[in-house]
Amino acid sequence: MTTKILLEIAVSTSERGLAVERAGAHRLELCEQLELGGVTPRLELVRHVRSAVQIPVHVLVRPRAGDFVYTSEEYSRMKEAIAALRSEGVQGIVTGILQPDGSVDIARTRELVELTSPLKFTFHRAFDETPDLAKALEDVTLCGASHILTSGGAPDALQGASVLRKLIEQAGQRLTILPGGGIHSGNIAEVACATQTCELHTGLGTVLAYGSADESAFEREVKSCIARLNHF
Repeated sequence: MTTKILLEIAVSTSERGLAVERAGAHRLELCEQLELGGVTPRLELVRHVRSAVQIPVHVLVRPRAGDFVYTSEEYSRMKEAIAALRSEGVQGIVTGILQPDGSVDIARTRELVELTSPLKFTFHRAFDETPDLAKALEDVTLCGASHILTSGGAPDALQGASVLRKLIEQAGQRLTILPGGGIHSGNIAEVACATQTCELHTGLGTVLAYGSADESAFEREVKSCIARLNHF
């Protein structure tokens, strides 16, 4: 049986990217410093991963850890990163910008979406920092994004499941809500059932340390997630 739910896994090394592909997951989110929430990976790493795997690769564009309110200089670096990544054969960009009041920075996000086109554009978990998720969804939709990565404003996707389901219903066919945060093999089927999502995201950081060198344990956990979804 093949799961109808797409599973995206966040990785920061080519070894883990290969493990994800072997395990049967469907897409990578590539970044570095996952333990800090992720930052833009080096182009050398992007090229290495793209040459190693066949599944789609979406790349995080985040100039630093911390908040999502960026200076003009940081914003320029983000645009430069997206322009460079478009020629590297990746399938999508993952990023997000907020205003000082926590709302979506519509003007600059729209510009990044336009710069990313025709690649997919995921507005990442900066979304969960906004004061009104329903309004933020409309703002991100207005910008032309294809996905929103979110835990429903909760500490993890399972706790935010009821909100995530409402967001999925609100979004309809306009964009894809991508539940993420604290998902692992022990709860992935429950999250899928509660949200009725068509895609899920995890970095498995709540069950495996991001700096762990145990690639076999990582691959087994991804396989276990896929197996749970197959029987969902």
